[in-house]
Amino acid sequence: MPVFRSIVFSAALAGLIVGAVISAAQFVGTVPLIQKSEVFERKVEASKPAATPAPAVASHDHAAAHSHAVEWEPEDGLQRNAFTVGANILTAIGFALLLTGVYAIRGRPVGWREGLAWGLGGFVVFTAAPGLGLPPELPGMPVADLTLRQTWWIGTAAATAIGLGLLAFRPQAWAALLGLGLIALPHLVGAPVAPESHSEVPAALSHSFIVAVTLTSLLFWALLGVSTSLAYARISRS
Repeated sequence: MPVFRSIVFSAALAGLIVGAVISAAQFVGTVPLIQKSEVFERKVEASKPAATPAPAVASHDHAAAHSHAVEWEPEDGLQRNAFTVGANILTAIGFALLLTGVYAIRGRPVGWREGLAWGLGGFVVFTAAPGLGLPPELPGMPVADLTLRQTWWIGTAAATAIGLGLLAFRPQAWAALLGLGLIALPHLVGAPVAPESHSEVPAALSHSFIVAVTLTSLLFWALLGVSTSLAYARISRS
């Protein structure tokens, strides 16, 4: 029970801090780029021809069905920012639980340098490796099928994690070869390709978004690795 409590408390503390810091970084870096892209997306939607109105006899049913089909989304401003901060904190806590669980399994003190190494490993597994095939995309850009993208992303993250584990913890030559093979395999298979279609989003804006998201994620994982190691060491000692 003390170990479980240390894991939960450490993850909650580190996730709260890192989620708040990353939210501030997103408001400066990625959110303005998303808002610019949404302007182009709205222009495309506005240029599309209006749909043919439904027959009058079914107008009530059509309106009711449409009202249920429209997905809710937070309003711009305070509400949207609050949901962004909340989602970032929950995400940070979730990944912090993963890291502190690893520290507990290790069964020995983990310094901030080792915590940073684990955080950078998380960056490679969850951002760098999947991003090589599926880079971050702005609203209004063509994308491949969602199920195919999710399947490839999960497979890439899993293969990269296992491959890095073999390289880091198995000094044998066969483990190194197998680890490198697993890391390369998803990219040899190839990520799902988006259908050919024109996008109004400028290429420069898309490139800036990819760079901003990658740097923000690097900051996220570096801070999470350091903060979880420090928090877990402090709380587990007490």
